[in-house]
Amino acid sequence: MRLTVGIALFFLSIVAIAAPARAQVITAGPDSVIVSTTPDTATAEDNRFFLSKWDRPAKAALFSVIVPGFGQAYNKAYWKMPIVYATGGVLAYFWIDNHTKYKDFEEALLIRRDGGVDKYANSNKYGTNRPDNGIPYLKYARDYYRRNRDLTILLSIGAYGLQIAEAYVHAHMKEFDISDELALKVQPNIMRIPTQQAYTPGLSLTLYTRSK
Repeated sequence: MRLTVGIALFFLSIVAIAAPARAQVITAGPDSVIVSTTPDTATAEDNRFFLSKWDRPAKAALFSVIVPGFGQAYNKAYWKMPIVYATGGVLAYFWIDNHTKYKDFEEALLIRRDGGVDKYANSNKYGTNRPDNGIPYLKYARDYYRRNRDLTILLSIGAYGLQIAEAYVHAHMKEFDISDELALKVQPNIMRIPTQQAYTPGLSLTLYTRSK
């Protein structure tokens, strides 16, 4: 009888893998064995797409991370998208311009140090007629455009992060309660100057909820 029960349990484990888990009653011989398999705890909530679990600000920030400006589009602030792309275009232009000039002066500096004739050899500002064959001037120009290029990269990273933060904050503000039950009270007030033993007139702003 024990062997029969063991075989029944073995086949039950195989069925449990291929079929949804549920409690079953296995009858083997004169005895009955109740086998409860582990219930499937996955729910429709757990199987949803991960973005459906995120709130609106998180989604806006994610979209801005993936494609700059898409967070603003998600917030329906379409007028901000040209600003984002115009800023990116200007920064890209300055990066390309500074990088190109940096490479030109770097190449000219290498050529002139080797005794060759570079593209700036006849320049009034960087030419060979300058002191020390114009090498210090080429070096200064190379370092100048390299700094500008690196600064443009830092500004681009900052602008990228700023548009992500803007999309996130804007999404939060869209969810902010601006119903008729909120009110702003403006009234004159006397404020103490912290650094002096004196007072000055001013205005106090109070945001409160109207009681029903």
